[in-house]
Amino acid sequence: MPETTVADQLFDFCRALPGVTEDVKWGDNLVFSVGGKMFAVFDLPDGEPLSCKVAPGAFDKLTQRPGIRPAPYLAKHSWISLETCTTLPLALLQDLLEESHALAAEKLSRKRRGELGIGEGE
Repeated sequence: MPETTVADQLFDFCRALPGVTEDVKWGDNLVFSVGGKMFAVFDLPDGEPLSCKVAPGAFDKLTQRPGIRPAPYLAKHSWISLETCTTLPLALLQDLLEESHALAAEKLSRKRRGELGIGEGE
């Protein structure tokens, strides 16, 4: 049985977030979205590099770290690209993906968030 990779763990983490859909776009990118808004992109087949949206205030700090750079085509929207799934510890990567999901979801209407089971009670 093949060993579970960090990328596989991150795929499963993204899939478990509320309202998430996934699709292969541009031929070889696994894209995770919430309500039609992208929040994570992994190159296939290995899941590396991976890209996600971050808060604008965190963008400059993160892109100063080794192995992290502004994401091609998406940097102006505060997206970063991590060379590998081990550039940061797994827990920190999961935090970044969860934040990216939240940033994408906040762009949705309150009604749409409710339909997706996000932020109910707010």
